[in-house]
Amino acid sequence: MAPQSATRDIIAIGGSLGGVEALRELAKGLPTGLPAAIFVVLHVGRQRSRLAELLNGAGPLPAKVAEGGEHIERGRIYVAQPDRHLLLHDGHILVSRGPHENMWRPAIDPLFRSAACSYGARVVGVVLSGLLDDGAAGLDAIKRCGGTAVIQDPADAAAPDMPRTAQRLVSVDHVAPIAAMAPLLARLAASPAGRQPAIPEHICVEAAIAAQERGSMRTQDQLGQLSPFSCPECGGTLWEVAEGRLLRYRCHVGHAYTAESMLAAQSDATDALLNRLLRSYRERAELTRRLAVKELARQQSDLARELDSRAQGYDEDAALMERLLAERGDNSA
Repeated sequence: MAPQSATRDIIAIGGSLGGVEALRELAKGLPTGLPAAIFVVLHVGRQRSRLAELLNGAGPLPAKVAEGGEHIERGRIYVAQPDRHLLLHDGHILVSRGPHENMWRPAIDPLFRSAACSYGARVVGVVLSGLLDDGAAGLDAIKRCGGTAVIQDPADAAAPDMPRTAQRLVSVDHVAPIAAMAPLLARLAASPAGRQPAIPEHICVEAAIAAQERGSMRTQDQLGQLSPFSCPECGGTLWEVAEGRLLRYRCHVGHAYTAESMLAAQSDATDALLNRLLRSYRERAELTRRLAVKELARQQSDLARELDSRAQGYDEDAALMERLLAERGDNSA
């Protein structure tokens, strides 16, 4: 790919729940010889992914798993590896085990930011079906760098959260059902890129954090203000990053969260803590009863009664944890 282009030749796509079906439908409709390279992040975590294989057979464009150092070519679909961020820089692909963002790696925001930082107005960002709000901050970065923002119509998405959040927080250029997405992207790829504004430095700084090139307390001071909150993943201090209507958090390790994804991470951490306490109380009750049996066999009846009483208290504590977990489940339903 030539270093300069007057067209929108970088298409970055992100999806989650419901994204596989949407991507297959999209790939089916893309034309042969599309004058753009397509980059796809789907939330797959550490799982083995067959997405590249599925997309390769879905339509005319060849699809492959993205490899670090690979030269970018138009008319191809590049799919993020499991447990690796997919990033773009200077005509090449970067693959990184950088810190999780919004509890994911690969995450959508790092791809979008790196594309925006390197290619500015040439970028088309697309948010497809998915839960929570990964992609919204990255789509905002694409817009700030002169690119084009596209979302799947939330009414058409299996999981409307991601496109709906992007629509609420970002000045979106196009909203389309998946059946109309391929013709839209083909038109955008063939059209001139818009005016190129100056690239905000903080977008490139965050792209570098995902690439594991930068990350320190001093770096986070450049991005925002210290907050009273701690990182749900590592327990470190979080910096609050405010951009327009977006509120985000980063720790000095680089873990990043939107406000919504941080609430979800804190909820997961609370559930994990309650489950640990439930297991602990159950084990303590069982162990204490076994001690009571042994003491009773030694004719230490007073001590056995005391141990039985303690076991009953642990049972009550375990029952409380069960009720709290059940109530949390009911509230999230």
